[in-house]
Amino acid sequence: MSLPSSRINIRNKRATFDYELIERFNAGIQLAGTEIKSIRLGKASLVDSYCYFVKGELWLKGMRVSEYFYGTFNNHQPERERKLLLKKKELQKLERKTKESGLTIVPIRLFFNERGFVKIEIALAKGKKQHDKRETLKMKDAGREMDRARKKF
Repeated sequence: MSLPSSRINIRNKRATFDYELIERFNAGIQLAGTEIKSIRLGKASLVDSYCYFVKGELWLKGMRVSEYFYGTFNNHQPERERKLLLKKKELQKLERKTKESGLTIVPIRLFFNERGFVKIEIALAKGKKQHDKRETLKMKDAGREMDRARKKF
């Protein structure tokens, strides 16, 4: 049983914990036919994936799309590198910022747009230090306790 493609929303929860997200972009992604079918079934993971530049093109590495169950000998490789599709000005801006200030580009979420195309939301990010991560956890715990206190009354 497959999920409706509009409900597919694969997130990289680790990215928001490890990085401070500065600016977000939506990009297209070059996929094979069996990869799209696997993503429609929700069989993809963005954990430990990142983006990098090669000759002015943005590539995604580490995204895992499981092989399609009904695929034959022409099934895709699960962890191959995939090209991201952005406008030229956006690519130049991202490349300039990653080279100048030591920022990185991380994928945040994989989804289908209203036209049925697979899109990936990427963000220009700065790595958090250990104390920043602890602070994030403290804020989450405090928020949970406040919610529990509100539910009691």
